[in-house]
Amino acid sequence: MREIEKIFRAIRCTEEDKERADVWGVSLLCTRLEDDAIEVAWDEFVRLFRGKFIPEHIQNKMEQEFLTLTQSSMTVLEYEARFAELSKYAPHIVADERRKAKKFVMGLKPSLRSRLVAFGHCTLDEALSEACQ
Repeated sequence: MREIEKIFRAIRCTEEDKERADVWGVSLLCTRLEDDAIEVAWDEFVRLFRGKFIPEHIQNKMEQEFLTLTQSSMTVLEYEARFAELSKYAPHIVADERRKAKKFVMGLKPSLRSRLVAFGHCTLDEALSEACQ
């Protein structure tokens, strides 16, 4: 729910639009329940929510920010937090764990990146753990 609230704040959602989103969400869940799709994955719900309520140009802007994201002056943990936040706008890249880890490593500062590239990490958690050492 915090994710949804962050989205509402980011797009300056009015109370009326929040109510509309709530009605849509309940309707979606009821439809899925009627179709015997009892378990609606949260990621799927958020994806559908974004598609319905976040303008495409904003989604594209956030995806572009993810694609060009680098650590720059952030700490590794700050970079990882921003990476995680923006990665939601580029699911086609982060769906594969190896590609996700590679994107993370390639955005690190050059000194860290050169150290981690040699390891060829398979997961983001592995890369993050190594980067924090």
